[in-house]
Amino acid sequence: MTRRLVIITEIISPYRIPLFNALAQHMDIDLHVVFLAETDPGLRQWRVYKDEIKFSYRVLRSWRKQLGGYNCLLNAGMGRALESTRPDAILCGGYNYLASWRGLFWARSRSIPFLLWSESNLQDFRGGRAFVELLKTEFLRQCAGFVVPGRAAREYLQSRRIKNERIFTAVNAVDNELFARAADAARQHAVQLRIDLGLPDRYFLFTGRLVREKGVFELLAAYAKLEDTLRRQVGLVFVGDGAARQALEKESCEVAPGVIRCVGFAQREQLAAYYALAEMLILPTYTDTWGLVVNEAMACGLPVVLSRAAGCGADLVTENWNGRIVPSKDVQRLASAMSSLANQPELRARMGANSRKRILDYSPQTWCEGIVRMMESVEESRG
Repeated sequence: MTRRLVIITEIISPYRIPLFNALAQHMDIDLHVVFLAETDPGLRQWRVYKDEIKFSYRVLRSWRKQLGGYNCLLNAGMGRALESTRPDAILCGGYNYLASWRGLFWARSRSIPFLLWSESNLQDFRGGRAFVELLKTEFLRQCAGFVVPGRAAREYLQSRRIKNERIFTAVNAVDNELFARAADAARQHAVQLRIDLGLPDRYFLFTGRLVREKGVFELLAAYAKLEDTLRRQVGLVFVGDGAARQALEKESCEVAPGVIRCVGFAQREQLAAYYALAEMLILPTYTDTWGLVVNEAMACGLPVVLSRAAGCGADLVTENWNGRIVPSKDVQRLASAMSSLANQPELRARMGANSRKRILDYSPQTWCEGIVRMMESVEESRG
């Protein structure tokens, strides 16, 4: 029996399109996606890949406003959008927008299962404000079930006294094939690409927003702690943009010897070249619900070094098999992991191959299977 699922999510993210496309192709799911906005130009520079969308969707009218550090997004038309689609279940990607609450109240008044797509984890320091926590508790209480990407998010919900049987796993994923193909192609033209992109022969790689909470200054400090001989051989490349870029570039000038590049934001189709030519990906974040750049790097065949705060670590990384996990803000441990892997090319090669093996289990199709299992369970509980 085909069941209609409506997903409510913030923007048309390039990461989510392959997932929604896979779900729309499933014979048992009639998918419709409600986007609260096309994009968030104040925070992200992602291209909107509308030409790749193969699912039914609607973008609500929206207005954005920054109020005291909060990114406020107001929408019109959520009730009409849901009335016109007549869902059997609703999966919502957050609780922090008024439109999410509108969807929750609409579903509850019609006895339609409303589920939360939750990625929060116990390392996430964004919470803590009493009023926000009160709202979150009430939203969680009202939900019929929850979808999480992995272990860290499941443990968070369990800490909020959510019963395990109400939590479903749909793994976080990117288009692995796209990144793997692009990385293989980039390696075939490595010499010219290094010239075109201005890259060192060898380098550590960070990709993401250049903001303090991503641990970029700890990464720079760890690089500065490496032996001079290693820094002469291996550079450090930051791919991304953000509020900390200017300060990061200024501090980078004080590190010598060594080559440090801040290359700016790169669209999806450009990223694979940076991954392909790197020694490893490093994500020393203070707080990260998942870290999809890790999926991308693994699809490109890289070992990864993560802080324990990265939500994906428990699922994607096995110590000394495909990467290393270090405490966040621990510059010495980070430098030690960087040095160790940089000096062991055979180990890096094995780890990179293992990354590619593991990430095969984190594909859009696997995510789709998790959502289908969730829908089947919801149907059984209603029957």
